[in-house]
Amino acid sequence: MHAYRSKTCADLNAKNVGDNVRLSGWVHRVRDHGGLLFIDLRDHYGTTQLICDPDSTAFSELENVRAEWCIRIDGEVKARAPELVNAKIPTGEVEVFIRDVEVLGRVNGDLPLQVFGGQEYPEETRLRYRYLDLRREKMQRNMILRSDVVSSIRKRMWDQKFKEFQTPIITASSPEGARDFLVPSRLHPGKFYALPQAPQQFKQLLMVSGFDKYFQIAPCFRDEDPRADRSPTDFYQLDLEMSFVEQQDVFDTIQPVLTGIFEEFGGGKTVDQEWAQISYKDAALWYGSDKPDLRNPIKMQVVSEHFAGSGFAIFAKLLEQEGTQIRAIPAPTGGSRKFCDRMNAFAQKEGLPGMGYIFWRDQGEGMEAAGPLAKNIGPERTEAIRQQLDLGVGDAAFFLGGKPKAFEAVAGRARNVIGEELGLTDKNRFAFAWIVDFPIYEKDDTTGKIDFEHNPFSMPQGGMDALNGDPLEVLGFQYDLACNGYELVSGAIRNHRPEIMFKAFEIAGYGEDEVRKRFGGMVNAFQYGAPPHGGCAAGIDRIVMLLAEESNIREVILFPMNQRAEDLMMNAPNDPMPDQLMELGLRVIPQD
Repeated sequence: MHAYRSKTCADLNAKNVGDNVRLSGWVHRVRDHGGLLFIDLRDHYGTTQLICDPDSTAFSELENVRAEWCIRIDGEVKARAPELVNAKIPTGEVEVFIRDVEVLGRVNGDLPLQVFGGQEYPEETRLRYRYLDLRREKMQRNMILRSDVVSSIRKRMWDQKFKEFQTPIITASSPEGARDFLVPSRLHPGKFYALPQAPQQFKQLLMVSGFDKYFQIAPCFRDEDPRADRSPTDFYQLDLEMSFVEQQDVFDTIQPVLTGIFEEFGGGKTVDQEWAQISYKDAALWYGSDKPDLRNPIKMQVVSEHFAGSGFAIFAKLLEQEGTQIRAIPAPTGGSRKFCDRMNAFAQKEGLPGMGYIFWRDQGEGMEAAGPLAKNIGPERTEAIRQQLDLGVGDAAFFLGGKPKAFEAVAGRARNVIGEELGLTDKNRFAFAWIVDFPIYEKDDTTGKIDFEHNPFSMPQGGMDALNGDPLEVLGFQYDLACNGYELVSGAIRNHRPEIMFKAFEIAGYGEDEVRKRFGGMVNAFQYGAPPHGGCAAGIDRIVMLLAEESNIREVILFPMNQRAEDLMMNAPNDPMPDQLMELGLRVIPQD
């Protein structure tokens, strides 16, 4: 017999009654029923109930066994009495009578967290003892899901004739929207490598090299501020690139892959088959976000004309300023003062003085518009707003005003809260939309400097001609895919023409020498017959997070950093040894 097991803890059933088996695993829990010991033994595959009485030679040893000890047992499979069958587990018809036991690994001291049961523990404890946290059923399930999703992605990409290639982990630093992690060079003192923020340049170079369809499950490294849906150090993405393609070709390639993944692992939820294409400008207007949650049917609208010159002085005066507008957030079924007051409190928590509202109620002989705004602007303007928003009795509308960039994000969050609280958001759906026509440039309000708003390698719509006009009007062949309020995919048709690339970077303040210094390999390659090409990258962590119905990305990453970008389990980052610094020619300057 094998040294540790002849079966796993998920293999046994009624057909094995009478068999002698060997099992190894962890003690999930121990129950002492008056001298009769019941032990649930757990391994990666499942759980089997063990039983031992004082007649067994293993009894004295098993009396000392505690939760999470790792043991090996030999025993005979016996049928459970019909009334004791546990239909919830595959091995529930049988139990194993223990004849021999060997302790393979014991727990020294108290467990910092329990694996059995559904107790909640502080995240700091869970991450410090992640190897114990990962033993828990939910975490095992999440990580298996992640593995299965990655496996399925690979098969789907291979089926579309993509080839998988690996690109370097140590490379040169380049401005790609986030801070680099720098790696000092021992052989070249004073110089640094960087961990790649993405395989961006390498996958474009693969297209120049003649590889028509590339993909990889790529690690990416970015020194970013953490949040619930983003890792502060590294993440994985499905990275792909194709030659001789237009924007729609990329969409048509990735859509069946992601549709299939969400249908396969989405737990029966509806998966959108038709994916809308929404301009960045419209997404900001309608949803207050470039990653809208389309499960929520609410669309915001501009209602400035109804407040211009009205009796509501705050909005009327606001509209006298250039670049301002008033937007309405419709709230079907939200027509009660209690709900309106709750949303007003939400706006105050977001740092606003409040949020104007109107709600419509039945007054017996007809409909009445209520709320402070209705009184100030009068019945005619109120009725015009109601008709524009297609609202009726029992509905409400909320209003925000100013320069759109100052209030759009809050309006978008308010829209989400309204959809949730009123039960308008369809929780049984994966809703996808392509966000297109991103502006290539943005202006810093403080310095007036023009810089890239998104990927600097995108081809501008209109090519060189577009770059000769107002930079803030230049749109790129650049796109994101939103799903349920998260950005899942980002990509672009690439700028493969050196003269257009130099001009694009010149507008953002990078001279030709700087571009050649930063992107020399790619710029040089483009001198030798670069094909038109484009691609995208889909976030593996976020995909799994959605499929696992988790709201925190750390729940689907094996060994994540905490919110302060610390690995509590491995004690990283830590202080380097003096000889390491000396070898690299570095000195740490203490920060006050």
